[in-house]
Amino acid sequence: MKSLLLILSNPRYFGPSWIFTSVNIWFGTWAIYIPTVKEKLGIDKADLGIALFCLSLGVFTIFPMASKIINKIGVGRASWISVIAVSVAAILPLMAPNYYLLMGALYLFGAGTGFTDIAINTLVTEIEKEDKINFMSAAHGFFSLGGILVGLGSFLIPVIDSPVLHMGITVVLVFLINLYFRKHYINVVAAPVEKEPFSIKLFKPLLLLGLIGFVCYSSEGAIVDWSALYLKEMTLAPEMLIGAGFLAFSTTMTLGRFLGDGISAKIGPIKIVGLGALIAAVGFVFVLSQHTIGSIIGFALTGLGFSVIVPELFRIGGNVKGVDSSQGVAFIAGSGYVGFLLGPVILGFIAESASLNYSFMLLLSLALLIFGITFFLNRRGK
Repeated sequence: MKSLLLILSNPRYFGPSWIFTSVNIWFGTWAIYIPTVKEKLGIDKADLGIALFCLSLGVFTIFPMASKIINKIGVGRASWISVIAVSVAAILPLMAPNYYLLMGALYLFGAGTGFTDIAINTLVTEIEKEDKINFMSAAHGFFSLGGILVGLGSFLIPVIDSPVLHMGITVVLVFLINLYFRKHYINVVAAPVEKEPFSIKLFKPLLLLGLIGFVCYSSEGAIVDWSALYLKEMTLAPEMLIGAGFLAFSTTMTLGRFLGDGISAKIGPIKIVGLGALIAAVGFVFVLSQHTIGSIIGFALTGLGFSVIVPELFRIGGNVKGVDSSQGVAFIAGSGYVGFLLGPVILGFIAESASLNYSFMLLLSLALLIFGITFFLNRRGK
């Protein structure tokens, strides 16, 4: 909790953390109106799936050029420009008058949020280097808080009765807070890196970190998509408890991120990733008990375990010797997004051809894989 208090008491740390919150508020507010947009434009689920793919396409196309832009204009300035860009892009999908403009709007929204994700993780990495403090995990906790604010804001849907107005009010409020705090980070630039000749040895730690990111994002996406169905079909949970797994996962995820920086400072980033993976693995064992309460406890443990892994991956990736921090962050983010998109699909296929139980057995195996990789990284001292 020390890093949380640090963020709340110092605008230099609160400014970047609020951008994390902003990203989830922008995206979450759009997400709650997806059914409304689908009905308004008269499109079916297949058309909606293609439109949402355009959002993902926007994310992926910005990754290759993001680090170059960030290094050219400075990470603080890049973060602020991304805030301006997404503030405009966030409202476009809700204003789209037809399906084709919706796809274009979602592409721009995806590109904007993808760039913002890389910029702010790089920004926090650089501030941590300059100030010799840890607050990456707590900053990701602010991202989780953004989802809570969206949930509270959803109660205003019948009152406002207009998706565009709702998003407009949200964008303005979020933007004004960012406008106030931008002066505290806008001049931050990435520290120069002493380049080394390209070699597999140099990038091997980054490749392993990317693999962990892929696995971790896959698992998180699977729990978001499949936890309720697992409780309903495999544990025969009553209707009132089928959402309890995701709630438990989200709650411990937020809590763990606010506690993670202090633990990381004591035991190191690689060890905390290994510890998180071990806790997640224990959680999956509880999930596989196929007992409602036991499975809910399991989802809580997986949330606690995974909570510290992604922030630490960005921290480690931004400090790989001989690699620009923005390039390391972009690589981790790209690997993670691939996992977030493909993971639930692969696990859904396994669930359809076998059962959800086998899907979660695979997740248990992947958590143990992460635990094993940390041994290699720790031994190499990277």
